[in-house]
Amino acid sequence: MDLQEKRLMHNLRQYEVPLHRYMAMMDLQERNERLFYKILIDNVEELLPVVYTPTVGEACQKYGSIFRRPQGLYISLKEKGKVLEVLKNWPEKNIQVIVVTDGERILGLGDLGCQGMGIPVGKLSLYTALGGVRPSSCLPITIDVGTNNEKLLNDEFYIGLRQKRATGKEYAELLDEFMRAVKQNYGEKVLIQFEDFANHNAFDLLAKYSSSHLVFNDDIQAGTGIAELIALEISKQTKAPVEETRQKIWLVDSKGLIVSSRLGSLQHFKKPWAHEHEPVKELVDAIKAIKPTVLIGSSGVGKTFTKEVIEAMASLNKKPLILALSNPTSQSECTAEEAYTWSKGQAIFASGSPFDPVEYEGKVFVPGQANNAYIFPGFGLGLIISGAIRVRDEMLLAASEALAARVSQENYDKGLIYPPFSNIRQISAHIAANVAAKAYELGLASHLPRPKDLVKYAESCMYSPGYRNYR
Repeated sequence: MDLQEKRLMHNLRQYEVPLHRYMAMMDLQERNERLFYKILIDNVEELLPVVYTPTVGEACQKYGSIFRRPQGLYISLKEKGKVLEVLKNWPEKNIQVIVVTDGERILGLGDLGCQGMGIPVGKLSLYTALGGVRPSSCLPITIDVGTNNEKLLNDEFYIGLRQKRATGKEYAELLDEFMRAVKQNYGEKVLIQFEDFANHNAFDLLAKYSSSHLVFNDDIQAGTGIAELIALEISKQTKAPVEETRQKIWLVDSKGLIVSSRLGSLQHFKKPWAHEHEPVKELVDAIKAIKPTVLIGSSGVGKTFTKEVIEAMASLNKKPLILALSNPTSQSECTAEEAYTWSKGQAIFASGSPFDPVEYEGKVFVPGQANNAYIFPGFGLGLIISGAIRVRDEMLLAASEALAARVSQENYDKGLIYPPFSNIRQISAHIAANVAAKAYELGLASHLPRPKDLVKYAESCMYSPGYRNYR
């Protein structure tokens, strides 16, 4: 196996085009699943950008032309009324994690319809490689309700329904049938991760199903979700009420600073963040007025952290924290080089997609990767090993705290606020243990009795992709 791994890595490195590497990895996953995971685990920092963001974004855009075989389950409007039958066609019966998308908001690339399948497939390969969830218990699903992307509708290689997106009652009924069928077929404890749904559906789906299913969505638990978790953590550490800690966090959307005078026109999830202040249209002016220490970008809109924005942050803070979280690289709020150069080397920078180290005035800066791949694989494992039946915000906090605890002083000294990805499986085991502990504490765990050492238990449950020995 080691020799096969060496040979394959040697061959992969010959490809100059990242998409060719992606295709070679997908072929390997189909041909020799254990070897695929062995290579991914052993070379995680090199291969994560290939099987996940940013290359997976390009793969989704070109999915029709590089399509070889379906890697997940497609459920379209044509299957309405028969969704349970379709689920029963999947050969594996013991499913623990489903990642589902309708392809309407793939990364920062917009509506890619059925071609969004690359995302659930990529995410689930990380559940296995980074979180140790068995590959046979992972199911990628794309719900095909059409696409509003004219380019795709006119593309002869497009693999989905050639119609405009279904909305309203038709859409809601298909999703409702799907959610009921999943529970009927796989039971109460199957984890469903909603992935890359447009905001207008994502919030509704999460609100509708979080009380009846084990569901979460790490996209919209971006933006206002990030803000809410920070407010909860400050509240937990300072014992101040969360209404008070929310006042320390300010949000900016496409219309400017979110302030009280805009309350009438705000979407419901933005309302708790509307603080007393005069309206401010531009981000740079909002920074000068509010004087923040941390700037977090999660809008999916590239190039919003301009030179003026970074300079304003650097003038207010000795070490401004700049988090450009939007994916893929083309949609990043700024590049690592821009953050370090414009801040004259002051910024602590992390981004959703990876950037190469930057040399500035003789010093090498290594940008951190603020990628949800740190959290969701271990988070999913924690829910599975505890037999959790619902997801709560406190569990997401528990996962974040476990990750933060894995950052060493040595990492901080290098300007990194995340640990290296190279020991991600160990990090995932600690995250899983923390999440499971929280599930037991909240009375939401069904795997009883509670294991004595949750970290050891998590490690013992993790899938390892070695070959089996035959006598």
